[in-house]
Amino acid sequence: MNLKTIGLFAASVLLCATTPVFAHHSFAMFDNSKWLTLKGTVVEYRWENPHMHIIVKVPPGGDNPSAAGTWDIEGAAVNIMSRQGWSKISYKPGDPITAVTHAMKDGSKGASLSYVIKPDGSHMYMNESRPDQQQAPSGPGN
Repeated sequence: MNLKTIGLFAASVLLCATTPVFAHHSFAMFDNSKWLTLKGTVVEYRWENPHMHIIVKVPPGGDNPSAAGTWDIEGAAVNIMSRQGWSKISYKPGDPITAVTHAMKDGSKGASLSYVIKPDGSHMYMNESRPDQQQAPSGPGN
């Protein structure tokens, strides 16, 4: 094997090893300065990496008319979510949901999950960080 072949092989291995990193993204596309509470019905619950997703249908006529529609709410990786009590059966299509989120900066119907408010009033968070209770809304209508 000559030096050129070894160099080409090493470059190929390095490229293959870093490709998954390029597929991942940050949460910079969400407006973390504004809270949006979405109250609706689960259409789809995807427990998958790199991020779990909850597709939620928000009916018209709620406290925030611009919230009506179908939203893609993005959570953390399933290993992070599972440490917070989430599982692949946390939600199913048809379940009611109240999700406290940060919407996309571009105005599209996508959001980053902060936490959900369960019917008993308890919260299920996306990750270890907890929003400042003085800043985070506690229910619908924000």
